[in-house]
Amino acid sequence: MQGCCMAGLPSDSILVGLSAARAHGLDLARDYHEVAVAPTSGIRSRRGLIVRHVIFPVGDIVTVRGERVTSLHRTLRDICVFEPAVDSLIAIDMALHLRLTTKASLEAYVNHAAGLPGANRMRRLVRLAEPAASPMETRLRWLLIAAGLPAPEVQADLFDSGGKFVGRADLFYRDAGLAIEFDGGNHRDRLVADDQRQNLIINAGFRILRFTATDVYKRPEVVAAQVRGSLATPRSRSQ
Repeated sequence: MQGCCMAGLPSDSILVGLSAARAHGLDLARDYHEVAVAPTSGIRSRRGLIVRHVIFPVGDIVTVRGERVTSLHRTLRDICVFEPAVDSLIAIDMALHLRLTTKASLEAYVNHAAGLPGANRMRRLVRLAEPAASPMETRLRWLLIAAGLPAPEVQADLFDSGGKFVGRADLFYRDAGLAIEFDGGNHRDRLVADDQRQNLIINAGFRILRFTATDVYKRPEVVAAQVRGSLATPRSRSQ
């Protein structure tokens, strides 16, 4: 365990929560560490460090690069307890995208963990989980679902009427032929390639809506309204 805030912890401390998630390879940045120590320990939380006093079953503890951490599935369940639902879904999506687990394995785990803290929320989120390519794609998908819209497909391959691949949509409503794209910070760097790809997709008869982080965080109702309006508008041509 690294960093000055980790000094003075007992050797049997366990990385938990988002700190354990990072150890498993999930890019979920926070400006603090989370650890678990024995209930009898006098160590308390302090600036940059959250301390949880709990004993874990032996099967919930693994070693990753020399550090004792909660297992991936236990880590995801704990995140479902302590983090907002959308952040929990981001963690689950990321684990699927990195192929650290499978949906079947997650479903089996939550069935086994029924009644334990976080299990009910985790079960609901696993039903929605997809291997999204970025946290913001998950946030955009969550926004649409929370607004009462159908869950879109994730990372859908698009083909023209002749079967030629024209692009991959971040999110896709197949019946409406509607592709939804999240424009991240690197969109400007790849603007030419993105424009060429968009032209191919539009020429193949699909529609595209593009949104930014500002849209997702500051104008969620506008995003939902635009998608809802597009879903209600008939396609100009069939695929």
